[in-house]
Amino acid sequence: MERTAAGTRSKRKRSNLSNHERPTKQLKPEAAALINGDSTPNDDTEMSIDGEEDEGRLVTLAAAAADSAEWQATIEKVVKNVVSIHFCQTFSFDTDGACSSEATGFVVDAEKGYIMTNRHVVSAGPFWGYCIFDNHEECDVFPVYRDPIHDFGFLRFDPKKVKYMPLEALQLRPDKAKVGCEIRVVGNDAGEKLSILSGVISRLDRNAPEYGSGYSDFNTNYIQAAAAASGGSSGSPVVNVDGFAIALQAGGRSDGAATDYFLPLDRPARALECIQKGEPVARGDIQTQWTIRPFDECRRLGLTPEWEEALRKAFPKETGLLVAEIVLPEGPGDGLIEEGDVLLKVNGELLCQFVRLDDILDQKVGEKIKLLLQRGGEDMEVELEVGDLHKITPDRALSAAGGVFHDLSYQQARLYAIAVKGVFVCEAAGSFRFESAESGWMIESVDQKKTPDLDTFIKVMSNIRDRSRVVVTYKHLSDLHTVLTIIVHVDRHWTSKMEMATRNDNTGLWDFTSLAEPLPAAAPEPRSADFAQLESTSYAAAADVIRSFVRISCTMPVKLDGFPRAKKVGYGLVIDAEKGLVIISRAVVPYDLCDISVTVADSIIVDASVVFLHPLANYAIVKYDPSLVKAPVQTAKLAKKNIQQGASTIFLGFNQNLRVVVAKTTVTDIPTVAIPSNPQAPRYRALNLDAITVDTNLSAQCGSGVLVAEDGTVEALWLSYLGERSGHSQKDVEYHLGVATPSLLPIIDQVRADSTPELRILNIETNTVQMSQVRIMGVSEEWIKKVAQANPSRHQLFMVRKIDCAEVGGRDSQSLLEGDIILTLNGQLITRLSELDVMYRHESLDAFIVRNGQEMRLQVPTMPTKDLQTTRALLFCGAVLHRPHHAVRQQISKLHSEVYVSARARGSPAYQYGLAPTNFVTAVNSVPTPTLEAFLTEVKKIPNNTYFRLRVVTFDNVPWVATMKKNEHYFPTMEYIKEEGKGWIKRMVEGVKSGDETGLSGGGGEVLEEVGGEGYGEVGGDD
Repeated sequence: MERTAAGTRSKRKRSNLSNHERPTKQLKPEAAALINGDSTPNDDTEMSIDGEEDEGRLVTLAAAAADSAEWQATIEKVVKNVVSIHFCQTFSFDTDGACSSEATGFVVDAEKGYIMTNRHVVSAGPFWGYCIFDNHEECDVFPVYRDPIHDFGFLRFDPKKVKYMPLEALQLRPDKAKVGCEIRVVGNDAGEKLSILSGVISRLDRNAPEYGSGYSDFNTNYIQAAAAASGGSSGSPVVNVDGFAIALQAGGRSDGAATDYFLPLDRPARALECIQKGEPVARGDIQTQWTIRPFDECRRLGLTPEWEEALRKAFPKETGLLVAEIVLPEGPGDGLIEEGDVLLKVNGELLCQFVRLDDILDQKVGEKIKLLLQRGGEDMEVELEVGDLHKITPDRALSAAGGVFHDLSYQQARLYAIAVKGVFVCEAAGSFRFESAESGWMIESVDQKKTPDLDTFIKVMSNIRDRSRVVVTYKHLSDLHTVLTIIVHVDRHWTSKMEMATRNDNTGLWDFTSLAEPLPAAAPEPRSADFAQLESTSYAAAADVIRSFVRISCTMPVKLDGFPRAKKVGYGLVIDAEKGLVIISRAVVPYDLCDISVTVADSIIVDASVVFLHPLANYAIVKYDPSLVKAPVQTAKLAKKNIQQGASTIFLGFNQNLRVVVAKTTVTDIPTVAIPSNPQAPRYRALNLDAITVDTNLSAQCGSGVLVAEDGTVEALWLSYLGERSGHSQKDVEYHLGVATPSLLPIIDQVRADSTPELRILNIETNTVQMSQVRIMGVSEEWIKKVAQANPSRHQLFMVRKIDCAEVGGRDSQSLLEGDIILTLNGQLITRLSELDVMYRHESLDAFIVRNGQEMRLQVPTMPTKDLQTTRALLFCGAVLHRPHHAVRQQISKLHSEVYVSARARGSPAYQYGLAPTNFVTAVNSVPTPTLEAFLTEVKKIPNNTYFRLRVVTFDNVPWVATMKKNEHYFPTMEYIKEEGKGWIKRMVEGVKSGDETGLSGGGGEVLEEVGGEGYGEVGGDD
């Protein structure tokens, strides 16, 4: 896969080989055939590595058809030592994002249980996974070592767990790698079954390939061979005919050329020896990247004939020397080594190979060494101290206010040629969700205090109160010339703990330590402000409506109900300034598990809470404390008469830059519409809507606004409506439409009277039908005449287009059916959508309808909307579970259970084992789980690190069984509950079994809530 990050650019010069690709770990596919919800990522794209599966690289190569008996015997022996590795990185760290993936490894110590694979498989961040042997026995694996630079690492398993196959180890023989040597690559190619690919070594001295802005190896030579492995083959052994491992599969080309790149095993063999002895693997470095340059290029750089002769004589088989490519600022080589210097000697020893340079540096950590360089034909001898490579490789991560941070790594610093220092945002989430890119940010200061390193950052963050707003300055690694400034709302209530995760190579886990309890929020103080006046407007009264607008920012700590975003911003209209009531689109405030900030006059910021969510009409009402606002906020004057088609009006809206725009316009149409549903993952949408459109291009640019008369009366709200996801661009479509204010007044009046509306609705979706159609469908001429008299401007009736899914028990005989034409409800002829509002106030309706050409009367029950709101969400194994929300019931024909998968976290068991959004869980270990409570009761019985079975039904009614391993260490079971009078609370689930027979899971200790919480924010596999 291309290891490049969207939206970033590297400062490094482009490699001559632009088609390098690491046929790396095989990322878990999104199983498009399995899952409806997986194509519903959030636009911030924070929770999935969708689309990185390398389908284009599936090169079919058979093993050599005429393999000799000797090769056949070798392969038969080797395959028993090769394992398929299935693993997850649970949160983003350094160059890698959270992911679920597959790769290959091979046993290098059968007695102690060591497996060798790639560094980008073991990963720098938190790892959990298992391996499968050739006979399909399975063992948990735990990281032991990952090299700070080179692409190799080691995992540990318990050899006693392998009961049905004798274990052997492959011997590492780097000396056997020769040009022309015939080899076999034995591995888990393309994430499929074991495959054997043949090839021939063609080079031993190529530079390490660059893979873009992600992890890349450097300061080593690579072996090049004619082979073509693909995704999942990372970590495969490259063996010769004698059965020795002579190299490690690590990369290849993505342009179809059958070329692979292998890591030599000199340094891995030395590291393995240290690990086997229980010794630390010392790694030295001078923060300089070297590359192999051929002699002809070295001559152009100033290599003298005398030195060339001496080096060629000392190394007759070598064709090049090591040349300084990048020297990091403030490193040991800064000011002493320059780019383009040719390395001649180290400590008096002629040298032209990476292996010997590595060997010297590893032996001299903390000591001085002397380098003899040639710079432009002049000899330069320098003395410098060898640094400890492990000290500039982060092994801890801080979780604070929803983001994850660590010290800048050597990998990132080298990529951008900067000093190895600073606070790196490895997961830009929560309060630290920055625009335009998910990763690559560096924090410069917080609350006007410099944060040069992680420890200073911790001290600053520890003293910031919950709900504080502080100034943060930051840069992106791809543009360090530009310092950006943002005001951050610090969340220490949903993500209350500030915790440090520290890598523990003894257990293979990351240990979590609480650093600072949250400081309570400061009491808010009243603030004063004045509204800015609109310039050059001819409509003074209309322009005065600006004093009725406030900016609403809504942040969701966990994604529910299929909503794809974690933060939305829009403008709301003040409908009662004395009580602080504001009406806003549900595309901005989708549900009430959220933090809402109201900005008045672009000056005063106060918190608000949700008062009411309309189930159908796409608006919410929020409330702030008006005593905190000393500004001339004006209650909007709402029209009581519907605006008509063709009427002149003034459009006042807020464009994409949140700037006010005003234009005189005309109402072009008021059609009855239903916002299209999102088939991949149901989420809230407006239904049965009389939508106003106007004759101005500004309307398409504005998601918030009003239609206002010249006297300042608001005739309609202009709102954003969240629609479907575009199959072409994978962007969420938003519709901008108007809704007449008279239809809002009954609800607004109730809320103003401090009464919470408890609406009831018909569980139907309707569409209009014209008289030519209803006559054919059996409506009599008498009724057609009544329609013409009742609604002279629109001769229409309403037909039931879709019926919401019924509760368990089904529908009764009085329910409406698809195709029914509604004539009257409670004696009122229904020709306008507003006349359907009669349903809000009655438990049942006396309906007169036409069904199959026959008139009939029904007593149709209505449904309480209070039952449709999500009031509980369970976070389990990386999945967000709750009762199917209203949009699900609108789009599905049968509810399989009340355990609905709304979202999942990358790098979680749910992601690894395929439990996806829009799935229903119907049973745990064969015990039916019709409700969340029943589900929770069963999963509490499951010990940690233990497999269990889930019976699952997809949105398309396809049943299947998922097996999953519980992981309470990184993904503890917790829940969000809405309690009467208290609102939403977050709590750990008590009574969860955390015993682990291996003793390596860490029990049920709390995980980084911020990491888990943000991961849980994925919807549909961006989720």
